[in-house]
Amino acid sequence: MNYRTLDMAHYTRRAHFDYFRTLPYPYVGTTVSVDVTDALEYAKQNNRSFYLTFLHAAALASDSIPELRQRIHSGQIIEYTECPTSHVELLQDSTYCYCTLYHHMDLNDYYSHAEEARKHCADHGITEDPDSECMYFISALPWLHYNALIQPVAGGEESNPRITWGKYQVDAAGRAIMPVSILAHHALVDGIQLGQFYTNLDFEIQKYKTLI
Repeated sequence: MNYRTLDMAHYTRRAHFDYFRTLPYPYVGTTVSVDVTDALEYAKQNNRSFYLTFLHAAALASDSIPELRQRIHSGQIIEYTECPTSHVELLQDSTYCYCTLYHHMDLNDYYSHAEEARKHCADHGITEDPDSECMYFISALPWLHYNALIQPVAGGEESNPRITWGKYQVDAAGRAIMPVSILAHHALVDGIQLGQFYTNLDFEIQKYKTLI
């Protein structure tokens, strides 16, 4: 994947970068209840996977924020032009495997690409892709409508954003509400970028309304 190396001498968050890298757990994250009604309705009416439909929206929402495309690499910051997703696929024995997807394509092409990739992901198990540094790590807890989530992270320079969502519930107004979590390295990402992610996510979800 293509990337550029940031000029640390002119990086405005250099003090923040240096500080948060010293912490034993330098990660920041939040969980927000997101209205996913339009994405859910689109998936149902078009006989599409809601999992893939929402994954596509979350990936596009992330890629529009430069800080979420940044990674710590050998003490420097590199910024990828785009970041694929590595998501979990549940297997019949209740374990899971990793599946890599790209998302900058027509939506119908994305579904075809995803279904083909899913056929082969079990062959790779949980062996990480050689290009895993550039990826967003995606998982889901479709059994729980949770309020908070704690995720394992290797620490050190590992700075892949992690996006997770749970079970949606229909509220009194008939809207499908789903908990969505994002976790990022605080040396790269602040609260303003977390807020932008959810704003962008709402925008991507609302696009499905025009397709219904």
